[in-house]
Amino acid sequence: MGRSTRDKILIAAATMLGEDPTARLSVRAVAARAGVSTGSLRHFFPTQRELVDTVVAGIHTLELPDDPMQDPARTPAERLEACLRLLLAQVGTGEPAREHWRAQHAAYVASPPSDDAVHAFLALERLAVHRVGKWLAHLRDEGALAPGELEHHARFLLTVVTGLLAERALPGDRTRLAFEAHTLATAAAAVLRPAGSPVRPAGVRATADDRAAL
Repeated sequence: MGRSTRDKILIAAATMLGEDPTARLSVRAVAARAGVSTGSLRHFFPTQRELVDTVVAGIHTLELPDDPMQDPARTPAERLEACLRLLLAQVGTGEPAREHWRAQHAAYVASPPSDDAVHAFLALERLAVHRVGKWLAHLRDEGALAPGELEHHARFLLTVVTGLLAERALPGDRTRLAFEAHTLATAAAAVLRPAGSPVRPAGVRATADDRAAL
């Protein structure tokens, strides 16, 4: 059975965001990518915001293939570091990293972004926090996470990743990768319980705020 028009639109929009998180998802661009008319797109998604929110909500439910957090052979620190490297790998190094920052600057810094652009950015930011929060929730349930709110830990780790992505866009040499690995290890250690420290019994949540953060 062929895909419905609505599914075609959502797949096209999600693909565009995957290729370029700063994509505007304009009606014309998404309709053209989906191979449908602008009228059909407006029928299902009257506004750009509704389209963005539906796409991001759908991505929320997706599970990453080969998620390092599910690897029982690794320590909690090794798994968390591997997860953070996945975020870095989405942008890459060298010219891809520079192109990423050029697009970010053009979309959100060079001139005041539109309300729709701000809405899309914040939706994607929440998605990133949610994804890292799910990893941290897994570690919390194992008793490996340090005390604190999940969202605070997640935003701290994302700030570290953002800084490393900025470094990747700047001139440097291969020796920087060793420092990058050390930075990820330091960041992971900051949100994990030290090895051998007392742990909370399995299944006991830290706070109600932790649950609300996901």
